[in-house]
Order: sequence, then structure tokens, then C-alpha cells
Amino acid sequence: MRENLTLQQLQAFVQIVATGSFRGAASQIGVSQPALSRTIRQAEHTLQARLFDRDTRNVEITPIGQELLPIAQRILREFDNSFGELGQFLQGRSGRVSIATLPSIGAALVPQAIAAFRSQQPQVEFSLMEAPADALLSSIDEGHADFGLTVRPAPDRKLRYRHMLNDPFVLLCRRDDPLASKDSVPWSVFTARPFIGSQRRSSIRPITDAALLRLSVSPSIEYPSVSACGALVGAGLGITALPRMALDLVRMEKLIAIPLVRPQVHRSIGIVTRIGRTLPPVSHTFIETLVHQISLQHPPTP
Repeated sequence: MRENLTLQQLQAFVQIVATGSFRGAASQIGVSQPALSRTIRQAEHTLQARLFDRDTRNVEITPIGQELLPIAQRILREFDNSFGELGQFLQGRSGRVSIATLPSIGAALVPQAIAAFRSQQPQVEFSLMEAPADALLSSIDEGHADFGLTVRPAPDRKLRYRHMLNDPFVLLCRRDDPLASKDSVPWSVFTARPFIGSQRRSSIRPITDAALLRLSVSPSIEYPSVSACGALVGAGLGITALPRMALDLVRMEKLIAIPLVRPQVHRSIGIVTRIGRTLPPVSHTFIETLVHQISLQHPPTP
């Protein structure tokens, strides 16, 4: 089996050529001169050829050494570049961040965090995935996303949840609706008006169902997306309850959002990762930027 020269041997060879002496090369590399000589002898034994003609005063590179020199320099340069790239990766300064989010959270929280991060680390790539809550958690389970931004998962899932903020629910109605002049409205308002509700796979539906349970209110229309919900309300087909951050997905020109009280309801939003899976360093670094951006946009309530 053919033996190859080691990186240590190539480095020693190139350094001797650069300094013109074994003593100078040994000093530059930080080894003893006898150790450096042994390294070169081992390289010559592997090649079955001399790399240097040398006596007590002179060191001259041989034709074999001249042929090897550009190859050795290229290998060492590529090795240094590759380890430089690995160092960037390990420091969280390169690589790809894969994020799965609820549509409303992706619009409200992610863009500013990516902009802040890319201003410092422009070489980092991002992959964004939008999905309903169940599909989002499955994508994290299956490794399609590094982490997710979503509601708190059920405790029986092998997922870690880091709470970020509470997203309060508001009533959405037309600007010409009598409710539009109110400072706040109770959830009981939905007993007298058609309620437009989300489909059951949405992260919003379990929260509105719980809030309306005692009022015996069920949706008159179920919407497939938040933008469709806004269009239905705008057409005068009813009113709805949405998390405040979902309003970024709604055309609000003809609509208005009013705080919902009695009870005050919110959805918990946080970062979800899979227990037992190691995140890429760049994802760890980005998560800290994301947490900082969220704290700026949504400071904790005193």
C-alpha cells in the first residue's frame, strides 16, 4: 500500500526551502533541529528520493524537491483555507440556519433578526419554512429545521421549549363596525355576532376554542389562512379573534384591531429544539441575536 507524506512532513519541507537552512526552519516551526532532520528523512524514505542535497554548510533542493515544492505549497494552502472555514463554522460565523416558523411569527419576528445578523455575518445562509404548528414540530423532529418559532408544544414530545413572549389576542372588525369605537371588548361579544374561526390544524384554534367554550360559540366560517381571515372580515361576513402578531399578515386598510378582555388571552411563543440533537454553531449564534431582537421589539411587561 502506498504511503503518503504527512502534513507535518510537507510543512517541514516547505519551511526549509523558505529559510534555506534546517536550523532556521526548526526555529520557525518550534521543534529541535534533530527532530526536523528525522522528519525529512522519513519523507525521503516514503518517496524513495532525496529532497535536499546537504552538507555541514549548505542545503540545496534537489530536482525531486523542486517538483514537490508547488504541490506541497498548494496542499498546505488548501489545508489552511479549509481549517479557516472550519474555524468560521465553529465560531458560528458561517454555515446555514434552517428555521421553521408559524406564518405570523415568521413575518413579525424573523426578518429583523436576520437583517441584524447578516450585517455582522454576511456569509451565513438562511432557509425559512412556514407551516402549521403540528407540521412545524414534525419538521424539527425529523431534522428538516434546526429550530422552530411556535407555540408551546405538548409535554409528551421530545422537544425543548424556550419561552420568548406572550402574544395577546385582539378582536378584528371593520373600521365602520360599531365595535370600532371601543377601547376594549369582552369575548362575550362573539355570542351576538358571526365568529370567523381558524381551521383546527391552526395554532390559533385551540386557544379560541378554550376562550369561547363557556359561551357556546362556534365558527360560522373557518378560514384557511390569516390573510383569508382578514378578507372575510373585510367583506362583512363576521368578526374574529387573532393574536396581535398575526396582523402583519392582514391588509388593515379597512380593518381595526381592538384589545380583547374578560378574559385576557394570549398565545405563548418560544423557540423549540429537539432534545438530544446538537445544533450547528451558527444556529446557536443566530438564536442569541433573535432573542435580543425579540427583547427590543417586545420588552417584558413590568
